[in-house]
Amino acid sequence: MAKTTLVFAALLIALGLAGFFGTGHTHYTALIPAWIGLAMGVLGWMAISPDEKRRKLFMHINVTIGLLGFLGTFAEMMRSFASPKPLDLVATGSKLALLWLLLIYVFLCVRSFIAARREGKV
Repeated sequence: MAKTTLVFAALLIALGLAGFFGTGHTHYTALIPAWIGLAMGVLGWMAISPDEKRRKLFMHINVTIGLLGFLGTFAEMMRSFASPKPLDLVATGSKLALLWLLLIYVFLCVRSFIAARREGKV
């Protein structure tokens, strides 16, 4: 799962950079996905270890970052939809992409954690 984390980290970094350049270098908040991806990438790299406890620790931290990022993005999406201001298509697309990437990542992590727990009990 650590290698999967690195893939999602790269996707999030690319999303953040694309959003930043897509807004004409003016909206630094477009880099939020890149910062989430950077944190997940560093911790994902640290999770590549033969030590099971270390791997578990860093993967649980990563899934927590993913879940908090998902919840924060969901709340921000609801706030922007409720706002009377018109939606910015680049920002909305970036938020939707971040929302889906983090949802898929958290789902894959939870599924992996459940499978690992079942293997340990057999």
